[in-house]
Amino acid sequence: MQSNDWNDFQAFLAVARSGQLARAASALGVDATTVGRRLRRLETRTGVTLFEQTREGQVLTEAGEAMLAEVEAMAQAASRIAEHAASGSGPAGLLRISLSEGFASWIVAPALRGFVEAYPRLIVDLVASSGFLSPSKREADLAVTLSRPRAGPVIAGKLSDYTLRLYATRGYLAQRGLPGKPQELARGHRLVGYIPDLLYAPELRYLAEIEPDLSATVRSSSINAQHRMIAAGAGIGVLPCFIGDADKWLVPVLPEQRITRSFWLVTHKDTHNLARVRAFKDWLTALVARERGRLLPR
Repeated sequence: MQSNDWNDFQAFLAVARSGQLARAASALGVDATTVGRRLRRLETRTGVTLFEQTREGQVLTEAGEAMLAEVEAMAQAASRIAEHAASGSGPAGLLRISLSEGFASWIVAPALRGFVEAYPRLIVDLVASSGFLSPSKREADLAVTLSRPRAGPVIAGKLSDYTLRLYATRGYLAQRGLPGKPQELARGHRLVGYIPDLLYAPELRYLAEIEPDLSATVRSSSINAQHRMIAAGAGIGVLPCFIGDADKWLVPVLPEQRITRSFWLVTHKDTHNLARVRAFKDWLTALVARERGRLLPR
């Protein structure tokens, strides 16, 4: 097989997994025009149409679905060959991890140096965003999600529970008053939180769990942006304790009101035993054990 043949198959696989030319191009490190050219070349060579264009992006045709299984098998074989070739000097290749923004920024990223120094042959993509890439679609090697997947060719296990609480600055509370019970949050207080129609997981609906009908009026899709707004005195908001407790300018509000959520570690059944995936799973599990006090403070 010529190298450009494999490049065409990689482009096909990236578009099939992501559903969009732009996202596929980003994953491959090329531009969307190059991805489109490779797809057209592959369609010309095979004599079939592989994708249909929709408003949401590219959708596999019946012929594309049939090809997907074969190309995924090729990709798995290539990955195993690369792992075997590098087995004498540790895992090698690309490792893509999908994490929630807060967990990635406050727990994983500060500790990642130890992992990359232990495995210098790995290229590590830490995808920290509002939303998760899917191991079942091969968009990521591993994902840490907020709920256990209900379907798909994946292996999932609980990584850890974590606690969230309400926080505000002393300055804000001095100005607006310290609420003594949840009902008082709706009277004279600004609440910081997520944008409801941009929530990527139902587990992020916090305020109604504290008091029915509470809603945020200062909103962001980013937990880091919410933290900065709360720290600047914009209002009271729910934060993971590993964020709120780490900020000396913030104090808990209604500290008896605690919310518990879970992190789930998800991998694809066909790749969970690859050396690079096992290495990161082991490292992350150990990291979470060390950080238990921040994730679940007493």
